[in-house]
Amino acid sequence: MPEGPEIRRAADRVEAQLAGGPIDAAWFAFADLRAHADSLIGRRVERVDTRGKAMLVRFDDGRVLYSHNQLYGLWKLHPAGAPPETKRSLRVRLEVGDRAASLYSASDVSMWRDATIEAHPFIARQGPDLLSETVTVGDIAERLASKRFSRRGLGGLLLDQGFVAGPGNYLRSEILFFAGLHHKRRPGDLSGDARQRLARYILELTWQTYRSAGTTNAPEWVEKARRQGEAPRQRRFAVFEREGLGCHRCATPIERVSVGARRLYFCPRCQPSP
Repeated sequence: MPEGPEIRRAADRVEAQLAGGPIDAAWFAFADLRAHADSLIGRRVERVDTRGKAMLVRFDDGRVLYSHNQLYGLWKLHPAGAPPETKRSLRVRLEVGDRAASLYSASDVSMWRDATIEAHPFIARQGPDLLSETVTVGDIAERLASKRFSRRGLGGLLLDQGFVAGPGNYLRSEILFFAGLHHKRRPGDLSGDARQRLARYILELTWQTYRSAGTTNAPEWVEKARRQGEAPRQRRFAVFEREGLGCHRCATPIERVSVGARRLYFCPRCQPSP
């Protein structure tokens, strides 16, 4: 499943496709949304936000189209009147001038208002979105030290979207590696400096992944991995999907474990067990 940076990049593309003009056509597959189709004509898309893995298309009259791609949902951008060839099921189509954005296969789609969207059951469970809200290293460090999160193992905490929204499984491994922390460590057991370091990598690697379209690795290590003949997907990461390969920092073989029923990769030397 795509993580927060991939959803944020998709939101950027949808926003660019629909910005700049009034909506000329709107279509919805779900009966409870069809009543909105005619009244959206002439409205404008103000922006497209994300909350973790959910996308929020905000219209200029205060309506908000919520969608969650889950496993199979996908936005496709195309010329108006020329939909893509696909076997996916169309859920939503919005057209602005000669441009269109179509949502396929998503099953969780609904219309809300600005004043009520925070009450959506999924949104209400989300922590601050690192890519769509203003979040600082200090904000994250404060959450790490809070009673709610301080006794949680880091391996589970970094997948909890109630802590911060955006990071997922590959970012979990990468954040812990760069922070030099084992997945069994708990925020409450860390020094203040270690919590600050972890908070910095949570924020910086999420933004780096967004800006680089999926690369968390350091540039010099990417080049080193390329020279060694590693596959493009492997050299994107410092540890994720690199089981058995040498750590870029110390050459110790990377190990893989299961934490929270999800695979996690780490360097046993750089990230010693507590």
